[in-house]
Amino acid sequence: MDKNIESIINSADVLFMMLGGVMVFAMHGGFAFLEVGTVRKKNQINALVKILVDLALSTLVYFFVGFSIAYGINFFLPAKELLGEKQGYELVHFFFLLTFAAAIPAIISGGIAERAKFWTQGLAAAIFVGIAYPLFEGMVWGKITFLGQPDSWLAKISGGIPFHDYAGSVVVHSMGGWIALAGIIVLGPRLGRWDSEGRSRPIPISNIPFMALGTWMLCIGWFGFNVMSAATLQGISGLVAINSLFAMAGGIIAALIISDNDPGFIHNGALAGLVSICAGSDQVHPIGALATGAVAGFIFVKGFIWEQEKLKIDDVLGVWPLHGLAGSWGGIACGIFGQEALGGMGKVSFIAQSIGSLAAIILALFFGFTVYKILDATVGIRLTKEEEQKGSDLTLHKIESYPEDKSSRF
Repeated sequence: MDKNIESIINSADVLFMMLGGVMVFAMHGGFAFLEVGTVRKKNQINALVKILVDLALSTLVYFFVGFSIAYGINFFLPAKELLGEKQGYELVHFFFLLTFAAAIPAIISGGIAERAKFWTQGLAAAIFVGIAYPLFEGMVWGKITFLGQPDSWLAKISGGIPFHDYAGSVVVHSMGGWIALAGIIVLGPRLGRWDSEGRSRPIPISNIPFMALGTWMLCIGWFGFNVMSAATLQGISGLVAINSLFAMAGGIIAALIISDNDPGFIHNGALAGLVSICAGSDQVHPIGALATGAVAGFIFVKGFIWEQEKLKIDDVLGVWPLHGLAGSWGGIACGIFGQEALGGMGKVSFIAQSIGSLAAIILALFFGFTVYKILDATVGIRLTKEEEQKGSDLTLHKIESYPEDKSSRF
């Protein structure tokens, strides 16, 4: 009888992880349509293709290299052993965590859109997913005792409480956003983004409905991203679900007010709120989640304007403020609103959260600048002027997103 109960529990956990993986997998369609709606028509196919290809490349490098770096587990065993006594739980756990890892190149893609070489970026993505991301992932969630483990040095200097990131504000989003910033800077702005005297010439987005569709897909999948981070059915938390909802609402309302009804900011405000709550979704009170999301919405709107108009950084989808800055804020916010005095669970340290969030920035910038600088100096990372003017769809894929426009006469 006990074996039957154990088998049911194992089966439930396998199903739970598999469904979580599917929900986060669907988010990659959200990344794709968010980019498709933001870039110009001549670059829409490239946005769809590169995110799908990056997912495939991520699957391979994370399976053969990255997962082992982070967790010390490899899959070079007979199928019977892989299935094991837990009915293949570790396999679906890999699938779930893979969808997190593959978010790194999906995030980067939006920042460097419209002018990056296809295969060079694919190589960069493989390096980030196979080495850079798993190193930090392992330091927080895995076998590399450094930041997130109870016996880490960070826990020892912060009252026995390690760095906490429940679902990836810092591990996934901050890492992806800060790596993207390095790539954007090395790559340089799109042709015509600023005139010869440095005056801004904004490039309009192509399709607001597609952009909105991408946001909706991401928002829905995010409840798998956060809630299913419990990893087991028994560990599921209603607090995580409601905090995700409240943070999303906070990001939307803040962006709505600050941007004076701008649809781009409003839809991305929802994502900023969700990015920020990942770290502390299991620790904060719903009102704390609302505040966390609202601040993240503010950070995105003001951060996007600041990077574009003051710093003159051509970040097409605003991935640095959306994922990098809002993700870092999420890590720190967990240490603020997770305190018992503010209605939180009290299992977090502001010192540990600040140090862990800073560590991600340092590691991401180191790998980002190193990889992109080397690739730029060796094989080049940018399309030629003629290729960029032609558009990456025709240049790289030999087809346009609306080919019937040129064949309608038939």
